[in-house]
Amino acid sequence: MVSSGEPLRVDKWLWCIRAYKTRSEAAEACKSGRVKVNAAEAKASRELKAGDTVSFRKPPVTYAYKVTGFPKSRVAAKLVAEFADDQTPQEERDKLSVDRLTTFVQREKGTGRPTKKDRRQLDFLMGKSSATRR
Repeated sequence: MVSSGEPLRVDKWLWCIRAYKTRSEAAEACKSGRVKVNAAEAKASRELKAGDTVSFRKPPVTYAYKVTGFPKSRVAAKLVAEFADDQTPQEERDKLSVDRLTTFVQREKGTGRPTKKDRRQLDFLMGKSSATRR
């Protein structure tokens, strides 16, 4: 672990704490204005300090983290808490489960692909006409 006094680029820090799968995705998020440091838009090259608040939008949720340290490289998911303090409000996290609640038709996990009969029933429930079939 690098000491908490040494600065690190925003895009690299977001990649290291597993906020984004790749560093280029983190840099693209910064470029498109989805990343803010202390409530100001941040470029990918902006250096962070311990105590900074980083917020980033991954639709539909806006996550917020407080910088507590700087890892040397990408860390295991269990170690993220050493470098970032999650400050995301609960109402933002609840947005992730809304999609599951609004889904009208939901299949049980592990039941496999729908059969032809199941597909016809799903099409009927969704209001699709049978005229589109060949």
